[in-house]
Amino acid sequence: MTPQDALEPSAPTLAAADLLTTDQVANALGLSSRTLAAWRSSRSNSLPYVKTGSRVRYRSQDVAAWLESRVCSAVEAAGGRT
Repeated sequence: MTPQDALEPSAPTLAAADLLTTDQVANALGLSSRTLAAWRSSRSNSLPYVKTGSRVRYRSQDVAAWLESRVCSAVEAAGGRT
């Protein structure tokens, strides 16, 4: 590796183990796979997915980030009242 190589950002690699099927994500979230399909078709939810041909996969880090973005504090859950 040259010093120039060390300065250039490398493209992140995506391993097959990082990709989850719709059924795997649905089971992990306690949803049906039809719910995820409805979210994708209506674009009513921001859960990112990867589509190659007719196959839909979810990156595990995207699912984790999406879950983290959905965390509410007790104050938010109470409508802002304390």
